[in-house]
Amino acid sequence: MLELDGDIAVVDEAEDGTDALDKAEQLVPDIVLMDVRMPRRGGIDACRAIKARVPSVRIVMLTMSDDENDLFDAVRAGANGYVLKDVPGEEIAAGIRAVFGGDSLISPSMASKLLAEFAVISLRDPQTVTTTLPKLTDREVEVLGFVARGMGNREIGRELFISENTVKNHVRNILEKLQMHTRMEAAMYAVSQKLISPPSNQSR
Repeated sequence: MLELDGDIAVVDEAEDGTDALDKAEQLVPDIVLMDVRMPRRGGIDACRAIKARVPSVRIVMLTMSDDENDLFDAVRAGANGYVLKDVPGEEIAAGIRAVFGGDSLISPSMASKLLAEFAVISLRDPQTVTTTLPKLTDREVEVLGFVARGMGNREIGRELFISENTVKNHVRNILEKLQMHTRMEAAMYAVSQKLISPPSNQSR
């Protein structure tokens, strides 16, 4: 399906996590689309290793698992996206473009699971809140709140009546200040440090 897309070139395929790491080092692709469950070396472990050796590579996990623990581990490993295999093919292609453009790729329902889990950890251990926090501006905190809800740069721009490029600049500044690598990792940290509140429970 991806090979039929005019904007996406599939440069290679890997048999498992170990093969994915080898080929990522050789080819340095823009995006790696990888399953969570694989033989020899699982996708989350492979994700962590690829990010360590080829930091420029963006990784999207494509999986059947809607387990929040897998989602949590994938984000902590540096994944830029987490997509369930039941989504339409065209949405996967659109998501790859979004991740290439700097967005994170995660559905709002999965984002809520992720942040709810991290908020629970924070409540269990109040000492995780530090006494000195990076100085985010009010606008950066606002942008981070929308990121935590799984919104892309364009959506955030519409909500705040600012350009997509301005949102990108805010996100870049946030990541630099928090010393984080991915948008969702920054959102998780922000919840744990009580910079933002986790999404309220809503009926789906």
